[in-house]
Amino acid sequence: MRVFVTGASGFIGSAVVPELLRAGHQVVGLARSDASAEKIAAAGAEVHRGALDDSDSLRAGAAAADGVVHLAFIHDFSDYEGAVKTDLRAIEAFGAALEGSDRPLVVASGLLGVARGRVATERDQPDAGSGGSPREAAGRAVTELAGRGVRSSLVRLAASVHDEGDRAFVPRLIEIAREKGVSGYLGDGSRRWPAVHRLDAARLFRLALEKAPAGSVLHGAAEEGVPNRTLAEVIGRHLGLPVASIPTEDTDEHFGWLGRFLAADAPASNALTRELLGWHPTGPGLIDDLDHGHYFDTRAA
Repeated sequence: MRVFVTGASGFIGSAVVPELLRAGHQVVGLARSDASAEKIAAAGAEVHRGALDDSDSLRAGAAAADGVVHLAFIHDFSDYEGAVKTDLRAIEAFGAALEGSDRPLVVASGLLGVARGRVATERDQPDAGSGGSPREAAGRAVTELAGRGVRSSLVRLAASVHDEGDRAFVPRLIEIAREKGVSGYLGDGSRRWPAVHRLDAARLFRLALEKAPAGSVLHGAAEEGVPNRTLAEVIGRHLGLPVASIPTEDTDEHFGWLGRFLAADAPASNALTRELLGWHPTGPGLIDDLDHGHYFDTRAA
C-alpha cells in the first residue's frame, strides 16, 4: 500500500516508517518543518509538506494514499484542550477523504483514563471525568467511521512507549528525581502504568493497517501494568538516590504536570488485540529497558 503517515519523524513514527517499508509498503510522511522532512527522506519515505492544523493538506495526503496511519499529536499540556480539538479535526479530514473507499485509517490514542482502578479491555470506553476523557470524542469519531466505509481502527497506546530516544513520561520522572534529590512514587506506589516497547508498537500499527477489521479498538500494551513504586525503585537505584513516598496531597508540587498522569491507576489487557491480529510483543519490558542504562545517559539528553 501507499501509506500516508502523520508523526512520521517522531519517536514512534521513526519506528513505524521502517516497519512499513520492510513489509513492502510505500510511505509518505507529513512534514511541517525542514528538519522533519530531512528525517523522513533519510528513512526512505516520501515527504508531504503540511501540518496537523492544515485540513487541506491532510485531506490531500489521505486522498492520494491507500491507507493512513495517524500518529501525530500536539503534546502541549498548557493547551491540552486545543491539542485535542486539533486531533479531532485531523481525524475528520481523514474521514472525509477516505469515506466510502474501505481504505484503512489507523489512529493512535492513549490508555490512561480508559478505566480507573481495574484492568481495561479493548471493549471499554473512557470513564467520564477521567484524565483521558478529553480524547474520547476523537476515539469515538474513529470507530464511527466504520459505518461510513472506512476500515478504521484505534490503537490505544500504553502510558510508556519505551526505547532509546524516549522523551515522554519516564524521562520526566528521571528529571524530577534528579531535581528533587529523591526518586518519588505516589502514595503507596501501587498505581500501575501499562508499557510497550517502541518496536512492538510499530509492529502493531502495521498489523492494524494490513488487517484490522473496521471499527476495531486495539491495545498497544505489552505489559499490563508496572507499579509506580517499582519504577521509582529502579530510577533511584540507577541515580543513587533515596526512594520515598510522596503524599497524594503533594502530587502537583512534587511532580508538576506529570502528577495528573502519575495519579492514574491504568492497567490494561491486550488479550483481544493478540487474538484479533496475532500480535506478539517480543521487546524488553520497561524495567529491563531501564536497566539497559540508556535512560540515564546524560550524554544522550
